[in-house]
Amino acid sequence: MSLAVEYTIQAVIFVTQVAPIGTNIGLVRIVWVMLNGSFLRSRGAIFPALLLNGFSVEEIRRSWAAFHNGSWKIGDLLEVWHIYVASQNEWRANHYAGLEVVSVDITGFWRPRLQGWASKHFHHMIGKAVPAVVMGVLVISGTIGGKRIPLLQGLLRCKTETNEAKFRVELLKKAAARPGNQEVKVMDAGFKMSEIHAAGLKGYVVRMANNCTARRNQLPVYKGRGRHPEYGEYVRPLARKHGTNEIPASAPDQTSQFSHNGRTIVVHSWANLLDTNTKVCPGAPTFSIHVFFDPAYKKPLVLATDLSISVQNAYLIYKDRWPVEQPPLAAKQMIGLHRQFVFSQDACYRLPELALLAGNILTYVAGVLPAIPSGFWDRQPVATPGRLRRFLATADFPNLAASHPELRKKNSVTAHLPKGVDAHRRHKRSVSPRNTGN
Repeated sequence: MSLAVEYTIQAVIFVTQVAPIGTNIGLVRIVWVMLNGSFLRSRGAIFPALLLNGFSVEEIRRSWAAFHNGSWKIGDLLEVWHIYVASQNEWRANHYAGLEVVSVDITGFWRPRLQGWASKHFHHMIGKAVPAVVMGVLVISGTIGGKRIPLLQGLLRCKTETNEAKFRVELLKKAAARPGNQEVKVMDAGFKMSEIHAAGLKGYVVRMANNCTARRNQLPVYKGRGRHPEYGEYVRPLARKHGTNEIPASAPDQTSQFSHNGRTIVVHSWANLLDTNTKVCPGAPTFSIHVFFDPAYKKPLVLATDLSISVQNAYLIYKDRWPVEQPPLAAKQMIGLHRQFVFSQDACYRLPELALLAGNILTYVAGVLPAIPSGFWDRQPVATPGRLRRFLATADFPNLAASHPELRKKNSVTAHLPKGVDAHRRHKRSVSPRNTGN
């Protein structure tokens, strides 16, 4: 057994050890065919992917039963995955001003032809929201040997009856409930400031729209007539146009600059701000807005934060948000779960959850192992999950019966149970005769 196969299968076995006997070996087979790219060849179908790896019909059916009906939860698998990563002592979390970066995002596994599915997610290529299995993703940014590797921290299902605005608040509450105060939550512009305050989230950096506005947490001077003001003055970080009228930007409270990769970035800052719908109150949650004018980009970057950190750290923290895009990329395009053919509600959630975990395992193992060349032409290979996936596609599933006796079929008595079509055929219930008493 090669080093890459051994390291990969040991990580999968460690993660699935919390599942009961019989379920664990089924999950090992499912995750293995994900990691070696069999779902790419089967176009997202589970049974053909397992069959491509030489598993028997009985093993395929048991693996499906373990996946669909097995007693396991993705939260338990993620907890064991974190223990495994910590035990290897290879991964290091990134810190800025003593804070770890926890990125929060929403991804969707599109199912445009799934009937009766109410959840939708915006598809950029189509230009509209389409039916999708929507998942909330929490990721911590880190490195292995100088290479940026994200670590999947948590997943949250979006129920079919929950709209996406309400789901964003639920996801932010999950992020706010994480233990410890040494984290900063980072979100993209899809999350609104009102949703952040509704979730009670503290310690955040969020990107704002270029036409965003805020209010100062102090009352303007009373003009001597009319009702006394209850809201602070508007703050517009950037100028805008309304028809033919140009609305100028508000004067910044502070102007600063710093150097980054040989570029000088100018920053305009405003402090002690409130949401536009919040009245002036000394105890209201306030935030600061920083606008970064980077010569490498045409449009400025607008960030809001409630932390007392330097503008350079705020900029670096948001730049380290991008690893949250990698787990969905690895789960969809890298291992082939952008197509899915499961239809029960629980399976529609379980398959994306397991795919996101498998993609994170593939990325981590590829970062730990030496770079695997794709062929003789690959003279300077890089440790990427794609190269590891192509190598695993040429390997056989290892024989685990001797080395791991806990990975075995559960010896349950099933002789008395109906088999085949008789096990799921519908039968009419016998109708008792109606009581026609006198």
